[in-house]
Amino acid sequence: MLANLMAWLDKRLPLTDAWNKHLAQYPAPKNFNFWYIFGSLAILVLVNQLVTGIWLTMDYNPSGEGAFASIEYIMRDVDYGWLLRYMHSTGASAFFIVIYMHMMRGLMYGSYQKPRELLWLFGMLIFLALMAEAFMGYLLPWGNMSYWGAQVIISLFGAIPVIGDDLTLWIRGDYVISGATLNRFFALHVAAIPLVLVILVFFHILALHEVGSNNPEGTDIKKPKGSIPKEEQSKFTFHKQYTDKYDIVDSVPFHPYYSVKDIMYVVGFIFIFCWVMFYHPSGGGYFMEAPNFEPANGLKTPPHIAPVWYFGPFYTILRIIPSKGIGAITMFASIIMLFLLPWFDRGVVKSVKFRSKWHLFNLIQFSISFIVLGILGTKAPSPMNNMIGVVAAFGYFGFFIALWFYSKNEKTKPVPERVSG
Repeated sequence: MLANLMAWLDKRLPLTDAWNKHLAQYPAPKNFNFWYIFGSLAILVLVNQLVTGIWLTMDYNPSGEGAFASIEYIMRDVDYGWLLRYMHSTGASAFFIVIYMHMMRGLMYGSYQKPRELLWLFGMLIFLALMAEAFMGYLLPWGNMSYWGAQVIISLFGAIPVIGDDLTLWIRGDYVISGATLNRFFALHVAAIPLVLVILVFFHILALHEVGSNNPEGTDIKKPKGSIPKEEQSKFTFHKQYTDKYDIVDSVPFHPYYSVKDIMYVVGFIFIFCWVMFYHPSGGGYFMEAPNFEPANGLKTPPHIAPVWYFGPFYTILRIIPSKGIGAITMFASIIMLFLLPWFDRGVVKSVKFRSKWHLFNLIQFSISFIVLGILGTKAPSPMNNMIGVVAAFGYFGFFIALWFYSKNEKTKPVPERVSG
């Protein structure tokens, strides 16, 4: 009965073919390690955000008069409303933790290099859309920190020559942050940007499955047809999309090998997620700030206006520069440089395992600089913090500049032709 139903569906919708092509028979390198779980975890957290977000909108009132009260109503009177809200707020921070780890893996193993440039660009567009989604959602609780944080960020667009004032007016929908701004952000947060995110994730996965997954050694599991003797090829039969064009070696089908492995990591992730959600939902003040438990008040500025932790690195770069216009340009440049990473790196070796000590040092100092910038972004400004921020910002931008100079003639170790793990 089920076989007949699937046969009927496959004639009208290629479900089995899509399952085999993108999951069951998708050839994955056999040497994946811990760093390769974060793509699957990102999809898990995305689903969590979409589902909990839909349920929260059922009781949320997107107006300046009712937004804060509706959050209190959800927390106190809606059955399991507190759970939905904490799943959503904790999920936002979990999403960025997973994405930053996913990006770090790309940096370590050169997953942005040819032929994966477009894959990296789609990933960075997802990151940009995610930041916009998080920023729009940050205003919705209509707490005092949300209000003043939005005031600071929106004012940045006023630094754009000629169109700046008109642009900030359009973003706000009013001359000040008001209910009109809240309505606008609500529409973008629950409809427009999630749609863009889902489309970008679809293209990201499509691009990944076209060029194939990278691996910790940076070797290619797809060889020109006939270049590998049959006795050395994988024993598994993969989807015809790959076997018609390539010899697929040193790989295993994604299902069940990595799907089962990912499930084990997912269970561990859920344990940690639940521990934070039930016992430390505010994340020590990093996930939910104390001023946000007060309703928005345009006459009461918080002692220290700071963004949520995941915006910290970019906010620090903005803050350490006295000029508002130059600071905004520098902050946007820090994001644009991530987009251009495939062209900053002129090397041919992908994995950090086979690159020079200079590259390893550069990557470590970049990671430390990014973490320091993130910590400083949540701290109150001071001469010492600003000085440390300047040093960390030089480390951040220096990564890309140094990479451009040394990568072309970098002395590297021999890269194996076949996956050895």
